[in-house]
Amino acid sequence: MSEMISYWQQEIENYLLTRIEEIPNISTRLKEAMLYASSSGGKRIRPLLVLLISHLEEVELQKVLPVAASLEMIHTYSLIHDDLPGMDNDDYRRGKLTVHKQFDEATAILAGDALLTLAFEELAQCQLSDAKKVRAIQVLGSASGASGMITGQMRDIASEHQEITLEQLKQIHADKTGQLLLAAIRLGLLVLEDATPYEEALLKFGVHFGLAFQIQNDLQDVCWDSEKTGKITGQDAALEKNTYPSILGIDGAKLALEQEINQAKQAILSIPNETTVQRQVQEIFIKILSYVEI
Repeated sequence: MSEMISYWQQEIENYLLTRIEEIPNISTRLKEAMLYASSSGGKRIRPLLVLLISHLEEVELQKVLPVAASLEMIHTYSLIHDDLPGMDNDDYRRGKLTVHKQFDEATAILAGDALLTLAFEELAQCQLSDAKKVRAIQVLGSASGASGMITGQMRDIASEHQEITLEQLKQIHADKTGQLLLAAIRLGLLVLEDATPYEEALLKFGVHFGLAFQIQNDLQDVCWDSEKTGKITGQDAALEKNTYPSILGIDGAKLALEQEINQAKQAILSIPNETTVQRQVQEIFIKILSYVEI
């Protein structure tokens, strides 16, 4: 199980770096910044979800990798831009200097822009049918655009120094973090010939996993040190951001995290598991859930 996850993570990284290396007529500095950002580690959860769902029908890896990689490109671009002085103003991510610190702000912005546009190029050129390509582009564009991730980031910034309700915070997190994770589920389902037996349960998993992911992120900022997170902690409080710990307290946030993990697990346990492959996929989903525990 862990071996398969590690194998997929390596395949995703290899594909990303090779794809960037092969871009024609690219500025050397731009390519260096894109490679730097794309090789910064991380669990590759979003593309992993696509590969995992496609494994339900044992779809050929090379057919799925471009679809999976498109999500990681969008995610990486969003991190580059989030770290900028005009956003979260972070100097470190995953134990390395952020892109604007390693290079400069202009290069960081352009590297993010390049990864964003490359993601849609990947989907346009992938091996899905034309109808599925169009649907995939729509799914990713909606999740990462003005009605999804970007609006979540805007509302997150706008809510700094203000008191908001828990429901408002949930909506911010659902847009800022949850939409792209749900897009991973939707793109994985899109790859399948028959997604019907899995769709309802996996989309439910995606909703709860997305919230759990963000609650854990909020808790890490107050419960973990910089060495463990790979970035400077305490930034949320310094920026007076609204977080689960700031609204519910640390114990309340931990309880909320546990509840979301349990609901995500119940969703996974409800998918069909008659075959060896289905049971294997179920086990790996449970393993991925352990990534958001505190």
